[in-house]
Formats: sequence, structure tokens, C-alpha cells
Amino acid sequence: MIGISKLYCGTVEPSDVLRYGSSSRQLPSHLLQFSADKKPVVVWNCTRRCNLRCVHCYSQSADQNYPGELTTEQGVTLLEDLARFGAPVVLFSGGEPLIRPDLFDLAARATKLGLRAVISTNGTLITASAAERLRAVGLSYVGVSLDGLENIHDRFRSTPGAFQAALAGIRNCRKAGIKVGLRFTITRRNVGEIPGLFNLLAEENIPRVCFYHLVYAGRGSNLMAEDLDHEGTRRAVDLIIDRTADLHRQGRPTEVLTVDNHADGPYLYLRLLREGQTARAADVLKLLQMNGGNSSGRGIGCVSWDGAVHADQFWRHITFGNIKERPFSEIWTDLSNPLLAQLKDKRPHLTGRCATCRFIDLCAGNFRVRAEAATGDLWAPDPACFLTDEEIAEPGENHDG
Repeated sequence: MIGISKLYCGTVEPSDVLRYGSSSRQLPSHLLQFSADKKPVVVWNCTRRCNLRCVHCYSQSADQNYPGELTTEQGVTLLEDLARFGAPVVLFSGGEPLIRPDLFDLAARATKLGLRAVISTNGTLITASAAERLRAVGLSYVGVSLDGLENIHDRFRSTPGAFQAALAGIRNCRKAGIKVGLRFTITRRNVGEIPGLFNLLAEENIPRVCFYHLVYAGRGSNLMAEDLDHEGTRRAVDLIIDRTADLHRQGRPTEVLTVDNHADGPYLYLRLLREGQTARAADVLKLLQMNGGNSSGRGIGCVSWDGAVHADQFWRHITFGNIKERPFSEIWTDLSNPLLAQLKDKRPHLTGRCATCRFIDLCAGNFRVRAEAATGDLWAPDPACFLTDEEIAEPGENHDG
């Protein structure tokens, strides 16, 4: 993820990270993306079941029971292993995690073990009492997915009333004193909703928003043709930067991040240079180097509802093992799996423009799963990289012809 507010608005400096020794266990949550050890943030899709049916769902969930989901006991074993391994965060996701009856007990266990517990949810099931229970177990953060304002969101979620129910959930979190933020996946269908979403942030005093670039996985793969083209992506990222800067000038220090396309980092750096903000650009370059780009299989991992371990939540077609048979920590560090070993160090395997890009250390080749979905080649350039050949070339290189 790329912290737009941290980088562009200067709310984080390289010294802020170095002060904590760059250790994921020592860093505050808002600095975790800059950790040096890259202990994995683990997404646990604790259930596949969901009360909605979203058009871009990577887990292809429905409102039905799925066989083989981890039991409470197996979930506790997973959490204990993650704590011993040093994972800084466990993110309960789904499906819809609040459908799982033991979610509150599992979240409480996670926090008692010293893990930071966060939840990714559609928000529709966060009643006032549910919000109080989430606060009581020590939850660090609730991310609520919105795809735009009411009409667009309900259409994406295939459920009339989904927007109002999610908004009620957000308000219940705010009343309970839980940090809550929005999650928005950008497509051609809803890119026009970005200004309205920023307005909603201000109106509801929501402190955080993550803008996700589309990843071609699950039902999202059906939307590949609806991903923004490169010019459209540049306009969207510029709009996000501009609106973030507006909020900060208004005295609203909202945390704004973009996710799943690390080309955003070099693009922001180049924009600062164009604007003559050379000192800030130098600091941003240092922070982007600390970030290290895409960390699928390294700084982020996923455990599926059935215990399967993936490089991240989008790699469901490739499994490295199952926690029902071996602990996550053993699976994650077993480099006898060729792909897992390659993901720990992607640079030697990248081809095409990725292999010669001067920003390779800032993006780490971006999303391999997106390259594979679009081209069939895991190591081909990520088609969603919107930087031009001139921008990624070393200064002085000639690209004529």
C-alpha cells in the first residue's frame, strides 16, 4: 500500500520509521508498511459465507455454508502460531467475517496474544451492540467496503439497502470509539464516485480510506475489461492526491492510501519533482525504498477458510500448504516450494519492462497474479503499471524506436 497522505502531505518522515528500528513488532500501525523485517500481515478469510453478492468478490462468496472451514480450535492454534512467529497483524476477512459466530472470541484471543486484530467487512452486520463487542475485545481497526454512494454501491453489492446498512455500521463503530475506515475498489463503473467518497469522509468524520486498484481474481477477473486504462488510472491517482491535499489544508488530517498498484509510489515521487518539491521528493524516495513494493509471499500472506496458505488473498489457485497439516510459520519459511522462494526475491525472475525499470526496488514487480491473469505468464510485466517507458528509464536512456 502507498500512503498518499503520509508521502505527499508529509505526515511521515524517514526518521519516524528509523526511530523504532524498522521492526514490525515495534512500529506503530500507521508505519507498518515501512518495516524492514517484513514479517507477514496475515489475512485470514475466516469464512467464505457472505450475506451479499458483490460483483468484484475475489472469494466468489455466497450466502451459503461451505464445508471444511477451520474450527474454533484450529483458528486458535493458527493465532497462537502467528503470535509466536511474530506476525504483527491478523486481518479477519471473508466472505463476511461477522457471519462467523465465534469471531468475537477469536478476535479477543488474537489481541490477548499480542496480535493487532483488524476486520475487513461489508459493514451491514455492525449493529450498535456488535460495535460495542468489537471495542471490548480490543479490535484495532474496522475497514468497511464501499463502492461509491448509494445507487452505485447497492448495484455493486447486488443488494438494495446495502449502502445505508454499511453507513449505519460505520456510525456505530464511530460511536463505540473504534477506528474505522473505508475501502473502495476502483473500476470504470465507479471511478466517478471518488469525489463523493471524499465528501462522505468529511461529512461523517471518517479518519481513513484505502483506494484499491482492481486485481483480476475471483469474480473480479470478470471485470478485467472494466479496469481503468493507464490514462484513466493517472487521472484517478491525481484526483486522490489532490483531494487528500485539500483535506489536509482544511485541517482534516485524513489518512489516505492506495493499494494493489505500487506504481502509485514512483508516480507520486515524479509528481513532487515536477512540482519542484525536491526536498520532499527525496524523503518520499527513502520511504518508498523502506516500503519495498509488493510483498505478496513475503510481507503479506493469506490463510483461506479451509486452512490453505496463499501468497495473498488473490492467489487462490496456488497453495503452499495447509495449516491443518503444518503450522503457518513452517509453511511460510519452507523455501523448497519454488514459487514461494521466488516471491521472496522476485527481481531475478521478472521479464520485459519490469526487469529494466529503474523503480524496481520501489514496486518489486507489482502484482504477479495480475500479470498471470492477463497474459498467462507469471513473470510478465503487470498490465496495470501506468508509468510510461520514459518515466521508468534511467535518466539519459534513449527509447526511440
